[in-house]
Amino acid sequence: MWKGSISFGLVNIPIAIYLATEGKEFSFNQLCNKAHRIRYKKWCPVEDREVSYSEIKKGYEIAKDEYIVIDKFDLDKIKLKTTNTIDIKEFVDEKELDPILIEKSYYIAPDNKKNKNDRAYSLLVKVLTDTKKVAVGKVVLKDKEHLVVIRPYQRELVMHMLHYLDEIRPADEIPELKDMQRVSPDSKELSLGKLLVENMSSQHLDLSKYSDAYTKELEKMVDSKAKGKPISEKPVEKVQETQDLVAALKASLQHEAKSK
Repeated sequence: MWKGSISFGLVNIPIAIYLATEGKEFSFNQLCNKAHRIRYKKWCPVEDREVSYSEIKKGYEIAKDEYIVIDKFDLDKIKLKTTNTIDIKEFVDEKELDPILIEKSYYIAPDNKKNKNDRAYSLLVKVLTDTKKVAVGKVVLKDKEHLVVIRPYQRELVMHMLHYLDEIRPADEIPELKDMQRVSPDSKELSLGKLLVENMSSQHLDLSKYSDAYTKELEKMVDSKAKGKPISEKPVEKVQETQDLVAALKASLQHEAKSK
């Protein structure tokens, strides 16, 4: 989706980036009661008329129902210079990367059309792996400057597009978290809790054993309706609030022992 280079010091590595994830959302169209797809019109409620695409302008609301018009020429004046370069600013320990900052992920591949020898790419993978560090940098994509982190992944590099710090909502803005009374667990609760976590722990994270069960059920439901077959209703399990924490922990340990 983008070609450029990684730049740090006087080293320049030609690269290409590719989306590392793809959404698999199950989308529906809106229909009328006769199953005709609904279409939307751009409508001006003041003049009570449909507005053509050529008439539409960008606007920013500065007060209630008061806008300033922003046109292409205004935006061109502040347009960021696109250098096609991921400019590395610093290297930090990998443990400094908090997952809450990550917005999107991309694979980074060496651009072999520009560079037949990817020694510099391989060097960066090896150095980051051995030092357990990640590279922090900036890149301009689609007229927007993004904060990014580059880290080794398997034998390649991945780039995480990050949220800026002022985009992270402070936890204290959540009333329940701000007003929550911190209660320390007693020794029995703590001991049972640690034992339960230990019993439920795996040596390695294997995400292949997890899948989106709801999407699969949606696919089955759509297939059944398309074929005119009846749809079986699945029972809903009721989750009860934990009243006795120690009893719940003991019951959980017994359940884990039986399941194993």
